Amino acid sequence: MANPEYLPNFTAMLQISLVIATYNRSASLLRTLESVVRQDADPALWECVVVDNNSQDDTAERFADFAARHPASPLRMVRERRQGLSHARNRGIAETSAPLVAIIDDDERIVPGFLSAYVRFFGDHPEIASAGGPIVAEYPGGRPRWMSRYVERPIANPLDLGDRERPFPRNRIPGGGNMAVRRDALERYGAFDPDLGRVGGRLIGGEECDLFERLARGGERCWYLPDAVMYHIIPPEKLTRDYFVRLCRNVGVSQRLRAVRCGRYAAALCAEVAKWGATLLLALLLGPCRGARLLLMRREITRGLLRGL
Repeated sequence: MANPEYLPNFTAMLQISLVIATYNRSASLLRTLESVVRQDADPALWECVVVDNNSQDDTAERFADFAARHPASPLRMVRERRQGLSHARNRGIAETSAPLVAIIDDDERIVPGFLSAYVRFFGDHPEIASAGGPIVAEYPGGRPRWMSRYVERPIANPLDLGDRERPFPRNRIPGGGNMAVRRDALERYGAFDPDLGRVGGRLIGGEECDLFERLARGGERCWYLPDAVMYHIIPPEKLTRDYFVRLCRNVGVSQRLRAVRCGRYAAALCAEVAKWGATLLLALLLGPCRGARLLLMRREITRGLLRGL
């Protein structure tokens, strides 16, 4: 249970809803839930809704068993039959009722003070609409030799803006697996666009960028919370060359979709030319192994941006 000083402006009533979308990753989901049930916040202050997005594995059975073994934790599962991460997250938002909505993914673990950090921050800053915290990449099979901080971003999206609360820089947004938004802001600006975001094994993204762009256009501010730490667990199968190529290609496809919709496609192409210049220089500085992977990343992003799927 959280120390009352963590939550200065709230009584013991539901304050934050945690939404976790999942698809065919039952073992990974249970690791995530192990960190959820260890939260130091009073269970009366939070709820956790897992959205099963048509999993074909044993997700439902294993969740039911886990929830039965943790009756003191407010866990429940709903099923969303419309395939896609955005559909699943939107269903989770609709199924919950707290004034704050936090979103994580099913391949993560959060620190015990994760929910307390968000509740405390939003209670102290009623003028802030959204926030995000650090993302730390974990590699159970070891960090590969070709990994640099540049190619790590599409894989793990690590985030560290320091040890103090601060506004997000103009060119950064919270990672999709570590964000919190006021419910009334989602009601005003809309939640996740179902035309964006992953669908099954299709690695399209961009739904978080789209959401935070809408919030920014509305004049809403987003802050960084150093205490809301999330660890993103990257298994070996996400470090293969084939997965990396598909991931980067779809980063480009996502950028194309958003740019075309917003009338910014020509600007996106110009920006990509500039990125190639920086990429070539960085590849020389990184050396053969890491430089080659950086060039591969840029090539596949460009292909996705130019050609789509």
